[in-house]
Amino acid sequence: MSKQSVLIVDDEPDIRELLDITLSRMGLLTHAAATLAEARELVAREQPDLCLTDMRLPDGNGISLVEHIQQDFPQIPVAMITAHGSVEAAIAALKAGAFDFISKPIELETLRRLVTTALQLEGDTSRAASAVDQDLIGSGSAIAQLRRQITKLARSQAPVHIHGESGSGKEVVARLIHNNGPRASGAFVAVNCGAIPPELMESELFGHIKGSFTGANQDKLGLFQAAAGGTLFLDEVADLPLAMQVKLLRAIQEKAIRPVGASAEQATDIRLLSATHKNLAAEVEAGRFRNDLYYRINVIDLQVPSLRERMEDLPELATALLRRIARDEGNARAELDPSALEALGKYNFPGNVRELENMLERALALSDGNRITADDLQFSAAAPTPPAPEPDRRAAGLSRSGASGTLDMEAAYGDLEGFLANIEREVLSQALEETRWNRTATAKLLGISFRSLRYRLKKLGLED
Repeated sequence: MSKQSVLIVDDEPDIRELLDITLSRMGLLTHAAATLAEARELVAREQPDLCLTDMRLPDGNGISLVEHIQQDFPQIPVAMITAHGSVEAAIAALKAGAFDFISKPIELETLRRLVTTALQLEGDTSRAASAVDQDLIGSGSAIAQLRRQITKLARSQAPVHIHGESGSGKEVVARLIHNNGPRASGAFVAVNCGAIPPELMESELFGHIKGSFTGANQDKLGLFQAAAGGTLFLDEVADLPLAMQVKLLRAIQEKAIRPVGASAEQATDIRLLSATHKNLAAEVEAGRFRNDLYYRINVIDLQVPSLRERMEDLPELATALLRRIARDEGNARAELDPSALEALGKYNFPGNVRELENMLERALALSDGNRITADDLQFSAAAPTPPAPEPDRRAAGLSRSGASGTLDMEAAYGDLEGFLANIEREVLSQALEETRWNRTATAKLLGISFRSLRYRLKKLGLED
């Protein structure tokens, strides 16, 4: 079996020698070039498995080498060597298609991790493309373009910001990028930034040491440590408090974190993916999101289309989702009636794929047979256009009567939902007790199907 090879491009002999010794000890074959012209010649002749190039070369810029390799030899990953603290240069290299970057002075352990990860990439991308095809359902042009982007981005270590409407599948896309890249064997750690209380945010992300604050009875690893060697996915990143944004920016730039109460930083090895349904540029303009962090996490921007933008995929998507839901329920015969598909095609899906999935799950639970018709579907009163992000009514001082201190409509609706759920829970509990928890008898007593009863018990937390 032939050795894997690395092309080293740097005009400083000492750097070339250091890299050559380090890589040779890793069992790799090395080639060296001092200029852009030499590098292009060696790439064409040797077609190495990896290229490490300095940013500044006597006859040109390292980014032009990245672009040249991306164009003519896309199977070869390129890592850029940048000056310490040169964030702009690193971002420019990643945008041009570089696999990753490493800063001078070069830390050998960081270099080894980068090289090991890069050499795990497959030159043939057809298998990754096939895997993405299977997990991303649809045949339309929008989803086809998304597949191509995912397959390409899976080969990079560049931070990717995924944006799209709620329920459109942003986490699905993030998992596909992770699962089809060189970090697939590592952990995929997803965190909803809006769900963590601000006072716990730093400890959750970076961890803490015992005794660092009241209640810290033992050391705790943070999400950065949990994702080591893998991918950290920050969902709803726009919800990060400004103070936490500063610390996240440093962690990304320095590739190191400091646990709460620790005296020293710890190197971190993660790929960062983020997502939000908000417009980050507008959040920056409004002063709610730091401009420097925006440019650091938004190196590559990936748009996930809404379901309305790919309605040609609806029949295939609905059929696949129903098949999966039915399989989980132990029902292999469930199918969609043409009337159901026609009704779905006229709906605008403000909740996107997540709403479609919930709708099908509810319809299957409430239907009497295995064939879902239009009558089994329950549509919400949706507007004909996608909902715009709503301002916080309470913050704006708007209430049902317009007077301060009165109950707003949103709170009233939530209270009503909870009130009705409590009534339904009480009726079901009483019926179950009367039948000694015989579900078949309970469904008959209430005059509903067994499947409908099972759905309602699951919804109300009465399964046990």
